[in-house]
Amino acid sequence: MEKPKEQVKGSIHKTLIDQRESAFKKYVDLFIGKKSLWLFIKYECIIFLFSWIPGASGLFLRRIFYPLILGKKGKGVAFGHHITLRHPHKISIGDNCLIDDYAVLDAKGEKNHGIVMGENVIVGRNTILSCKEGSIFLKDYANISSNCSLLSETKITVGKHTFLAGHCYLVAGGNHSFERTDIPIMFQPSLVKGGINIGDDCWLGALVTVLDGVSLGKGCVVGAGAVVTKSFPDYSVTVGIPARKIRDRKD
Repeated sequence: MEKPKEQVKGSIHKTLIDQRESAFKKYVDLFIGKKSLWLFIKYECIIFLFSWIPGASGLFLRRIFYPLILGKKGKGVAFGHHITLRHPHKISIGDNCLIDDYAVLDAKGEKNHGIVMGENVIVGRNTILSCKEGSIFLKDYANISSNCSLLSETKITVGKHTFLAGHCYLVAGGNHSFERTDIPIMFQPSLVKGGINIGDDCWLGALVTVLDGVSLGKGCVVGAGAVVTKSFPDYSVTVGIPARKIRDRKD
């Protein structure tokens, strides 16, 4: 078995407790991602004026003004209210996508691609897409239900026509070395195993957890509450903790 790679990753907590940086610089680093007074002013004005407005008027105004801070926005995109945007210049959204109320789109990082959505993607209410120098790719017609968390230190890919039920948790990275006892675990290197790849036309039931290094082939089904710790081939049906294959959809 290949040994997980170690690499040092930043975190919000580490940034916030850095006494060398001013509060303003920490804010810019976490939310804007570029050192530009004009970008800061534009971001603050748009979020302050339009992020909270409910109803059709809010949808209309955000459709007009959010493209001014996003990296790319297609036609017919609907933005709910109170959405959190971090490093918006690295968020790319295709045509006819829906980002529901209170979602978090966090494309944070210096060298990553950020968050890239294809066409007709749905991101549910309270769902978190968070990059920690990693990237998240949601292909056409991907459907991420409410209260899901996708956290990427490397790469997460969700395939075309794949849908995740509520409260799913995908974490690409997130493991820490804990060999040393003289420093806190949070300051020790992260262990990464290559990210997560969910194939096309998959269905993950409610409360499914997928760990780093996992690939699911085309057409896989994962039962509710399963914890997926290893990869499975096309059309596998898996359940349990840890997830195990119980049948092949083509049988």
